Amino acid sequence: MSRLVIVSNRVADLRASTQTGGLAVALADALRERGGVWFGWNGEKEGETGGDPTVETIGKVKRVAAPLSPQDVADYYFGYANSVLWPLFHYRLDLVDYRPAFFAGYSRVNETFARQLVPFLKPDDLVWSHDYHLILLAGHLRRLGCRQRMGFFLHIPFPPPDLLHASPNHAELVDALLDYDVIGFQTHTDAGNFKLYLAEHTPAVEVGKNRFRVGERTVLIDRFPIGIDAAGFAALAEDADEEVKIDLMRRQVLGRRQIIGVDRLDYSKGLPERMKAFGRLLERHPELEKTVTFLQIAPPTREEVDAYGDIRMELEALAGSINGRFSDFNWTPVRYIHRPVSRGKLAPLFRGSQVGLVTPLRDGMNLVAKEYVAAQDPDNPGVLVLSKFAGAAEEMRQALIVNPYDIDGMARQLHRALTMPLKERQRRHAALLDHVTRQNASAWLAAFLAALKPPAGQGEARGAASKAGHEAA
Repeated sequence: MSRLVIVSNRVADLRASTQTGGLAVALADALRERGGVWFGWNGEKEGETGGDPTVETIGKVKRVAAPLSPQDVADYYFGYANSVLWPLFHYRLDLVDYRPAFFAGYSRVNETFARQLVPFLKPDDLVWSHDYHLILLAGHLRRLGCRQRMGFFLHIPFPPPDLLHASPNHAELVDALLDYDVIGFQTHTDAGNFKLYLAEHTPAVEVGKNRFRVGERTVLIDRFPIGIDAAGFAALAEDADEEVKIDLMRRQVLGRRQIIGVDRLDYSKGLPERMKAFGRLLERHPELEKTVTFLQIAPPTREEVDAYGDIRMELEALAGSINGRFSDFNWTPVRYIHRPVSRGKLAPLFRGSQVGLVTPLRDGMNLVAKEYVAAQDPDNPGVLVLSKFAGAAEEMRQALIVNPYDIDGMARQLHRALTMPLKERQRRHAALLDHVTRQNASAWLAAFLAALKPPAGQGEARGAASKAGHEAA
């Protein structure tokens, strides 16, 4: 069995006791089974040129953590990755802040990562790069002589060609992606956008289902929808701490229901829109006063980028406005938390909330939607209200699907969710839970690795070529 080499912007903590997400657990488990390497930035700024990576061996796995210089962090991470690619790939051209120095830094860091990774590679490794930070990595590895099978998975959306053209480097980005052997997307829409770009702007030729000939190579381009550890999250949901139990009992005594939203504080998540929808719900249904609350948990993220400070101020103003209009001395309609909350506390909070409100303006998948479903009590489940622009909506059709730009429409669906009969709630939840359980993190991992596996008869030849390339390098 080939070793697995995971490359991500931030290197994970591979000690099982510290894992906080089902996806990280699935990848870490695959590494432990196969042996291999997890390589990425350690989150630290060091010197003027970065520094050498540190290596920690945990069983059959090497954790390789590399520092970056302050300039690299500014240009690569806050610059091109999060001020150009993030807004561009989320269809927000108005927030793209393109500067030539950003792309130079992005390329520089991808090249540095490639050079630092090469000494840890073996000829028959499977190299799997994750997300928009590392689009250029395979190309730099190829130029260093690496011939291993390389896969790339994009966790966020991929825009249509006319939007992608907003980046002056769009052709370089696509050419770099084609240096991978397998390119994975979250949805049919994302994969379709990439294929459309290939058809309109490149000489790549489709030679089979999801397979494209690029020069002398064949590249697989497909949808691999990501999942969660549904069983593990359900177990967390049933084990509430005392603080959560007291909150739940208080709401039960007062006859109050809860709508919950959990998102990083990001302009792509549609947070102001959902806050406005909740306010509209209270305006249209005064009978709901003192009977329903909205809990929005929005931990900070990328606060160095100006757009994130703007969204924070807008959200805080909206929460204050709604509470000022509707609250009473014993009822605060909006509870807004701007700090991280542990998964162990989130899961029972999901279970104790009658509506899960997941309304991004654009999202790759959105695992919160799946976690909300997994956390519910099947005998008395809550209702998922889900944006049509979340990747999860492609699969989770039994949710109440909404347009997050339609405030009145969201308010109507919130009211429908709060008044939905038990049998309909059970029917919808059963179908959603079946999907979330079957299409879990392990199924996603197995599907991608099966696609990345060398075609029969090519493994030895590729390994020999890679070894020769390393010796030449």
